[in-house]
Amino acid sequence: MNSRCSIFRQRMSAATASASAQARRASNSKGMDALARLGLASRGSIYLLVGVLAVLLAFGEKKGETDQRGAMQELAQHTGGFVVLLIVAVGLAGYALWRFSEAAFGVAGEGKKAGPRAQSAVRGIAYTFLAISAFTILVEGRQKSQAKQQESYSARLMHHSAGRWLVGLIGVVIAVVGAVLVYEGVKRKFEKYFKLGEMSPGARKLTEFLGTVGSAARGLVFAVAGVLVVIAAVQFDPKKARGIDGALLTLRDAPLGPVLLVAVALGLVMFGLFGLCEARWRRT
Repeated sequence: MNSRCSIFRQRMSAATASASAQARRASNSKGMDALARLGLASRGSIYLLVGVLAVLLAFGEKKGETDQRGAMQELAQHTGGFVVLLIVAVGLAGYALWRFSEAAFGVAGEGKKAGPRAQSAVRGIAYTFLAISAFTILVEGRQKSQAKQQESYSARLMHHSAGRWLVGLIGVVIAVVGAVLVYEGVKRKFEKYFKLGEMSPGARKLTEFLGTVGSAARGLVFAVAGVLVVIAAVQFDPKKARGIDGALLTLRDAPLGPVLLVAVALGLVMFGLFGLCEARWRRT
């Protein structure tokens, strides 16, 4: 009996090792590289559109949602938008899969450090939901807005014991993430992920500029969104927890709001362009 158990364990161990080796080879394959680059381009394209929508919002010409899902819904409404959104949806799914492979096997430029791998896992989860949203829009058309969903989730949490504390904690985490994004952009932390040796001096300078300004603008939006979630928890008002859309509306309604919003919107456009540079030169 013990001999049979030992043989079974050995076979299971061998099978597990073989599956792990196959998964590792797949994560380093040309196919995964292509999915990662399509995903980076898709993410960049969405932020480009979000930035354009934010500019329209600043001038009072945009009334719908101004966030990632709103950008995808806007895209689907135009001629040829279905095909483009389908490519974006596949790209977002590929981006999520690539991030999960990083979480499992290590991040290019970071090795097997626990922190970067955990960040990749979180990004994989976030973009899995965004990819699902994209496919849902393709199948069903317009769906419940991202801002309304975030508001609904916050309301549900707040009605549970200690729910307001949890919502407030989530807001603090989002605000801190935003501050970190600003810091990493200003310090050009993103450079370690690029194949700098393959870039011309002009391409490198352009990427540095786009990455610095774009990451700072994106971080600012995240930070404002996090602060709004904290305010929603303190004031017991789920309507304030509206994510990127709420953050951009808050910037618009601030003193000198339209000017500030246009500046942030242009920064988001630059982050979108930076995403296209990532698709070309980032190490995956």
